[in-house]
Amino acid sequence: MTTLFDPLKLGSLELPNRIIMAPLTRCRADEGRVPNALMAEYYVQRASAGLILSEATSVTPMGVGYPDTPGIWSEDQVRGWLNITRAVHANGGRIFLQLWHVGRISDPLYLDGELPVAPSAIQPAGHVSLVRPMKGFETPRALETEEIAEIVEAYRHGAENAKAAGFDGVEVHGASTLRQVQDWLKTGVGLDGRVDTSRPDDDDVADLADVLGQTQARFAVEVAAAGAHHLMLTGPPGVGKTMLAQRLPGLLPDLCEPEALEVTAIHSVAGLLSEHMPLITRPPFIAPHHSSSVTALVGGGVGLARPGAISRAHRGVLFLDECAEIRLSALEALRTPLEEGEIRLARRDGVVRYPARFQLIMAANPCACARIRPQDCVCTPLEKRRYLGKLSGPLLDRVDLRVQMHAVRAGAFTADAAEGSERVRERVAAARAAAAERWGPWGFRTNAEVTGAVLRRRFRLPAPVIAPLKTALERGLISIRGSDRLLRVAWTISDLAGRTTPILDDVTMALSFRQTEVKP
Repeated sequence: MTTLFDPLKLGSLELPNRIIMAPLTRCRADEGRVPNALMAEYYVQRASAGLILSEATSVTPMGVGYPDTPGIWSEDQVRGWLNITRAVHANGGRIFLQLWHVGRISDPLYLDGELPVAPSAIQPAGHVSLVRPMKGFETPRALETEEIAEIVEAYRHGAENAKAAGFDGVEVHGASTLRQVQDWLKTGVGLDGRVDTSRPDDDDVADLADVLGQTQARFAVEVAAAGAHHLMLTGPPGVGKTMLAQRLPGLLPDLCEPEALEVTAIHSVAGLLSEHMPLITRPPFIAPHHSSSVTALVGGGVGLARPGAISRAHRGVLFLDECAEIRLSALEALRTPLEEGEIRLARRDGVVRYPARFQLIMAANPCACARIRPQDCVCTPLEKRRYLGKLSGPLLDRVDLRVQMHAVRAGAFTADAAEGSERVRERVAAARAAAAERWGPWGFRTNAEVTGAVLRRRFRLPAPVIAPLKTALERGLISIRGSDRLLRVAWTISDLAGRTTPILDDVTMALSFRQTEVKP
């Protein structure tokens, strides 16, 4: 007969017993709602339970309703929880984080004077907790439709922080219908089981070893993967532009759980989720045709605005082949999402927001005739300038790496195999880990995300190192935005080399990727 003290397998966890503790709200956090040593002691005393579910923990400052309850939105809070999870684990315990948003059960007192938000503007019965003299609840503000995405993002960020804080995991259950949700609310059963997927076999991923020659372009792809930089490849047909772009996703790390859920949700809304792949765990690779409309690229359609190619490429790669053939309006629509990481689609009933934090890879022929041999080109110099001139300066200024590719010579056919994706992926992972550790206190994970203010103030490089950058600025070869992007690339090159800070050669190489037609 099974007893309360028999072990239990819960997902990937092996629980020593079936005692699951769910503590009530404690109100013991420090200033800034940071978990402290007193809370650690409290949880350690209960570490012998099979599993601890933490006290309710708010995912956003606007989701609190009690004094001194802990949060999970800031780096200080993550560090505070990390001390607690380490103490629990050291005493043989396991702990999950309970994510929370109190909704209407709050008060402007706890929200910097703002009204609480709720699904509807209905005043709850009762009194605000721990406020004297007693004070009734205010009528909350009804949540706007466009604000739902912000709440979902707060929970995603909270779940991501929970993993960083050392909690043992987050269980996600799926519902196929509203009826399943209703049954679960009534009985606690009826939801689909946990979705488990495995990483695709390496044999299914295009290998970088298939690309012959193109040393500079291969390195540019490696730099792009390591720093999440945008890349543009130009050259005649058949030199390997598309092959290189297709091999970039194979160099990127797998999506973490919150990212996988986010990407899967987008593809589900778009109606593109496969039964064979219910959860997307690899960075997507989206390559729309050059004749695609603005709607196909950014999203839209009749009725509910569906995600476009840029949103389906979220957390992955958007490849625009023959980018000079894409209509100008579609190209210019990329500028805002490249900067903000989201696309907003206005409709009669409101504004729909879809995430669009993608890595852009563009490829183009040098001219309209697209002859394989440059000497066979029939385009005039003016026609060549007009062909690529469709790509506006502001759009190109957002591209970190630009590489001019040339035809491969017979010498590329050697008996020695080119370096494959597996070895390059290892260097990319090491470089990304170094970047995440360096930028983590400022809330960034990759070099491409770092703001110019942090680069110039907190991580300012010595004058001799950035001398080529200053020269390029004085000559008008790059903009201020371009200089920030150049510095990000220099940091990535430094990370790939295993250095702690960029040197002069790193900045010079980054400048060479930035200015392919003008020598510095």
